[in-house]
Amino acid sequence: MKKMVMAVAALGMLLTVASCSPKKSAYRQAYEQAKQREIAADDNSVVKEETPMVSEPSANISIRKERLQTVEGENEANLRQYSVVVGSFQNEANAKALKTRMTADGYNCVLAKNEFGMVRVIVASFNSYNEAAGSRDAIKARYAPEFSDAWLLERSL
Repeated sequence: MKKMVMAVAALGMLLTVASCSPKKSAYRQAYEQAKQREIAADDNSVVKEETPMVSEPSANISIRKERLQTVEGENEANLRQYSVVVGSFQNEANAKALKTRMTADGYNCVLAKNEFGMVRVIVASFNSYNEAAGSRDAIKARYAPEFSDAWLLERSL
């Protein structure tokens, strides 16, 4: 009987210790986040301040200028000169999840990949800078504080 109690106690301790160890998915998630920050830091060299000829909806809007290609299955006709980006992911599955959410909210989203492999979630795209800036401000106000870092992207060809 004592052997049985000792065996159960040892098994219980083993399960307790094993359940406390971090999962591989936690390490992977931390790695993906660090990689995205690293790539975003590299993208900062591409940031260009734009001063439009017409009055802008809000002050000091920075624009990133990038070459984009739509992700397979996306309609490139929905991608214009100026776009409002609410998410940027290295993992395409994460971008698709955000696209699904924003599409459910009524946005006509497009997924586009830049030359660094980052997948941008674009919720609105315009030919006019002012329209894009106004849309970005509206999205930031509607989803505050979640998308307070929404930004503008100018498509370079």
